[in-house]
Amino acid sequence: MPTSRTRKDKALQHALDLLETVPLLDGHNDLPWVIRLDQTARGDVRAYDLTRVHPESDTDIPRLREGRVSAQVWAAYVPSAMEHPARTALEQIDLIHRLHEAHPDVFLPATKASDIARAKRQGKIASIVAVEGGVGLENSLAPLRLWHAAGARLLTLCHFGTLDWCDSATDAPRHGGLTAFGKQVVRELNRLGMMVDCSHVSAEVMHHALDVSTAPIVFSHSNARALCDHPRNVPDDVLERLRATRDGIVMATFVPDFTNDEVRMWMHPLREAFKRNTGGGWLAAIEAWEQTHGPRPKTTLEQVVGHIEYLAQKLGPARLGIGSDYFGVPTKPVGLMDVSRFPHLLAELIRRGWSDDAIAGIASQNFVRVWRAVEREGERLRRTTPPAIGMVQDYDTPASSA
Repeated sequence: MPTSRTRKDKALQHALDLLETVPLLDGHNDLPWVIRLDQTARGDVRAYDLTRVHPESDTDIPRLREGRVSAQVWAAYVPSAMEHPARTALEQIDLIHRLHEAHPDVFLPATKASDIARAKRQGKIASIVAVEGGVGLENSLAPLRLWHAAGARLLTLCHFGTLDWCDSATDAPRHGGLTAFGKQVVRELNRLGMMVDCSHVSAEVMHHALDVSTAPIVFSHSNARALCDHPRNVPDDVLERLRATRDGIVMATFVPDFTNDEVRMWMHPLREAFKRNTGGGWLAAIEAWEQTHGPRPKTTLEQVVGHIEYLAQKLGPARLGIGSDYFGVPTKPVGLMDVSRFPHLLAELIRRGWSDDAIAGIASQNFVRVWRAVEREGERLRRTTPPAIGMVQDYDTPASSA
């Protein structure tokens, strides 16, 4: 009789076999910010040396290979309280380009959906630029076109802080969603063929984005709020609307306090304290907190899969993806400690009866479909719609309208 270990190994081998032909895409990794903050590398990609295993962290080339990663969305992250956010956004986009230059045998710069399959054929990792934090616009529409020209294909509208035009999920709302300028940001992203990412935004912004966007929207690293009541997660009414729209995708994340309510409550004071943080210090803060409040509760791979299955019930399996947020937090779920563990996540879905087609969808095919739809809408709009220009004050006045 097969043992539990035998069944587990069989599921893992099934996942590995599937990933020989199906690309695996992760929707969010904060490695560029970690390289920026590293006290030795100080933003120098070559000095950081991704060719070696970094036991102190979770992402490097050997473990990306072990995890069968074929496509990675890298966050050009800009903290909400950062001085010179426009410059920071460009510096982080540049750092991602330097990843490509330092390791041309590993990374293939990806600016269109078809690049994911091309990278897989070449045995490389498609490298996709995402700007995380619309604060880098500095209230102007023009940087969107420069970011697009520099290869960015996704914008997370805001981060932990509310902006002059967009309410954050984790800050006091000021606008009841998107302002007129914020809605114009969405429209210009549609015109450019860049993905509108609603991770980090308030529920009202999610609804406004669904109202305004003529292209599918994405949640690059978010879970289900019904299972973990964190404002960063997607509420059921938004999931219902997303299912009723022409398309879209929610990419389940591994962040423990977006996955497990017990961890969320334990982490809440630290999240509040670090809301405006632009540097490191997470690990030291957690260690100090554990000294006075006891060990941090554990989150598991199985709990992440619970969110995936809930999202599948609400959205259908064709609107799901994976957005790990590796490097975004200092600790990970048991079983998902680093980027080598993606096949183990898929193996758990296989053990729960997911079909090969559904696994292929969540691995990358759903994201590719959405990206292609965004590209098509951009091509359509650029034939008839001129570039949007102006600043927040040109839209958000008493006389302006959405």
